[in-house]
Amino acid sequence: MPQLMVVSMLLFFAVSVPVAVSIGLASILGVAYDGQMTWLVVAQQIYASLDKYPLVAVPFFILAGNLMEAGGISERMVDFAKSVVGGMQGGLACSCVLTCMIFAAVAGSSVATTFAVGAILIPAMVKHGYPKPFAASLQASAAELGVIIPPSIPMILFAVSTDTSVGELFIAGVGPGLLIAGALMFYVWFYARRHGYGKADGVGRLSLWVSFKRAWLALLMPGIILGGIYGGIFTPTEASAVAVVYALIVGFFVYRRLTIASLSLVLHRSVISTAVIMFVIANAGVFGFLLNRAGIPAALGEWLSLIFHDKYTFLLGVNIALFIIGMFIETSASIVVLAPLLLPVAMQFGVEPAHFGVIMVVNLALGMVTPPFGVNLFAACAVANLPIERLVKPLLPFVGVVVACLMLITYVPELSLFLKELVY
Repeated sequence: MPQLMVVSMLLFFAVSVPVAVSIGLASILGVAYDGQMTWLVVAQQIYASLDKYPLVAVPFFILAGNLMEAGGISERMVDFAKSVVGGMQGGLACSCVLTCMIFAAVAGSSVATTFAVGAILIPAMVKHGYPKPFAASLQASAAELGVIIPPSIPMILFAVSTDTSVGELFIAGVGPGLLIAGALMFYVWFYARRHGYGKADGVGRLSLWVSFKRAWLALLMPGIILGGIYGGIFTPTEASAVAVVYALIVGFFVYRRLTIASLSLVLHRSVISTAVIMFVIANAGVFGFLLNRAGIPAALGEWLSLIFHDKYTFLLGVNIALFIIGMFIETSASIVVLAPLLLPVAMQFGVEPAHFGVIMVVNLALGMVTPPFGVNLFAACAVANLPIERLVKPLLPFVGVVVACLMLITYVPELSLFLKELVY
């Protein structure tokens, strides 16, 4: 049965059947082939997959990100980032990374970050003389921070799939997120200096004080969310609802950019995004149940133990496998299907669950910017109005920077765990 399920799923992928549908059809074939289960099992497992309290945070964080974009919060974040780093050569490109980092601290979604920040900064970088493919590639890469810096929807999915603490995963993502942001900023600064771009980046930017006065309510939002979580005021799930309420109040009554008409569009986009993720989780839940019933996790653990004899070679093999998988399979599906299989094996090798969760999320975040199915890449192409092939060459150095950071995150676990050990 497991062989039939995996082979049929890959065949469905090959003929361009959507990921969630492919997983669901493979699960149905597995139930039919087994012959000992009733079809009621499918409905039961779909319900069990979605009946988890932490999943409530997913639609709320998606909605909060869309409200930030429509309510003018992201625009003020961009202005503040420009005022901080925009004065030096290459500062506008650095402000793209800094804005994505701040926006990620509330939105939790890399695609939302790409559209919200890219719609402002890609045209601005092109206007200041940066090549459009470089600007789009930078935006796609920097938006990865949306799933690494907490709150992160993929981290919530990892926690739900493996019964890991959401709070521990969130705090473990802070160090790696800052490392990747710093490395990207250094690279774009070096690139701009080497190629002579961005000499006029300081023209038209606001002073630090003026931009702070305009953006302080927007900047307060990440502080309230993360401070509330780690201060014990509310749980990560409750924080998602707080983020929505805050974005509504600021967007409607302070910045006055939200209207009833725009709110309708925001809700429509949020419902569609949520439905896609939940549909993946539901189908992956059935798939995972059938694999567990067939004893695949234990067999996989024994097989990997024979191949890899220590933690370091195991982590290298996992990184290579996840990088390739992330290029072809959507992040949510990859996490929900693979995390329950791989985490027990990682723990046998002495890898902390929170550390392994960060490794997995960073790996799959790379898949968001690598062809053929990189969702960030397609979002950046849509914003910049460029074909995807124009972005491949300028994208390679950004992928190299993130891969180098991933190696550090993998083999220096303190980058992920030092804050967790301080708080918990």
